[in-house]
Amino acid sequence: MTRGKRICEWHLIWVRMSIRTYGDKRPVLGSNVYVDESAVVIGDVQLGDGASVWPGAVVRADDGVVSIGARSAIMDLAFAEAPKDRPVRVGTGCIVSHGARLHGCSIGDSTLVGIGAIVLDRADVGMNSIVAAGSLVTPGTKLPQRSFAIGSPARVTREVTREELAWTVKESEVLAAKAARYLSQK
Repeated sequence: MTRGKRICEWHLIWVRMSIRTYGDKRPVLGSNVYVDESAVVIGDVQLGDGASVWPGAVVRADDGVVSIGARSAIMDLAFAEAPKDRPVRVGTGCIVSHGARLHGCSIGDSTLVGIGAIVLDRADVGMNSIVAAGSLVTPGTKLPQRSFAIGSPARVTREVTREELAWTVKESEVLAAKAARYLSQK
């Protein structure tokens, strides 16, 4: 066996390990979905068209359902888990930033979950919102649309500005384009 063939076989094994079934639960990927080789997607996960899961991220749905909307990005080292009877829903055009944690919660369209933020069970973050870096959205919290939430526990301090919303929308497009470039290199 040549060195090139061994590398190719190793790559296929690694990709297979990245996207895993759990019992009869199998991830469903839309078109142009990017899952980095070091990310892990397990079980009843639905990734919408153009969604991306970046290095070191884990999306785990062995007991519940995780649904990631079109053009949403689960960034490096982020984690999303759906415990039994507590699905995770991430809307369209969202950014779940580096090291963020989602556990049995709902994130509305065009929302930014900041670096290291945590959103817990049955919390509902309205569309066009921002959860600031390092914030903790406690179980059952309901954040209205266009909320800027910060702190531990997270509190709404103001409404998201048009400029902040435009940045989130633009950045989700930038990440989708970057993911497409990564896909073209595979």
